[in-house]
Amino acid sequence: MESKDLPDQNVAWFDERPDDSQLSIDARNLLRNYSGIPTEEIEDHVVKLRNEAWEIFPYPCIGQFRFLDLSLKHTKEYQEILDRLAKGQRLLDMACCFGQEIRQLVADGAPSKNLYGCDLRKEYVELGYRLFRDHDRLQSRFLTADIFDDPSPLTELRGTFDVVYTGSFFHLFDYEDQIRVSKAVAQLLRPVKGSFIAGRQIGALNAAAHDHRTNPTGKMYRHNPESLKDMWKKIGDDLGVTFVVEATLHELSHDHFRFHTGDTRRIHFTIRRE
Repeated sequence: MESKDLPDQNVAWFDERPDDSQLSIDARNLLRNYSGIPTEEIEDHVVKLRNEAWEIFPYPCIGQFRFLDLSLKHTKEYQEILDRLAKGQRLLDMACCFGQEIRQLVADGAPSKNLYGCDLRKEYVELGYRLFRDHDRLQSRFLTADIFDDPSPLTELRGTFDVVYTGSFFHLFDYEDQIRVSKAVAQLLRPVKGSFIAGRQIGALNAAAHDHRTNPTGKMYRHNPESLKDMWKKIGDDLGVTFVVEATLHELSHDHFRFHTGDTRRIHFTIRRE
């Protein structure tokens, strides 16, 4: 489908072609070295599959090619995660979209059988196989589930993951639903000291709820480090678990401010069981 036929493209978060920050060197290297796509074909390949994904649902991360952000490898926990996976521990990528973080982990030596992905939309998982051209070799398991459903393929795996990665996930919800979702994710962790959640999402200098038209409730709660720690203290108290939260705010690239307020930041975090 040509971009002119796509639904709702006249919005601030739809870009016709990716710039160098959206289709980064990391992403290009992954598509070239892991997927075997010739350099000169990479951009057209990405745009074609992005357009198909936009037709499924016009998330901002799809419109702005943010599904190719490879943020996990730049965290200080990344080597720890690789070491854990090499020892047989398991990671779940929650709201994995195309499964890009899973492919980067595999490219960096992680056993793919120890990696799981979960997304609400099965179509994105299938597009991920096409994007990375690895349907015949990737041994990771992908689940299609809604975090609120019980039972689901996800709830069957409660208490089995050493690490859960949540990139751009919790901010899909308002404050009350973030508590519900966070409890559900926390219960996926193995009930041992040191299992942890890592992630990032849209945050703010001043924690507050904002309108957000593509979120399920029409709202997005943007945390700062203090509000995130406070929320997880409440969650821990409810679950009878102590969590240690580390969180930092980071500047956003300029293009985000086309549709976010000036105090918007990205918040990176880890949430570890004690």
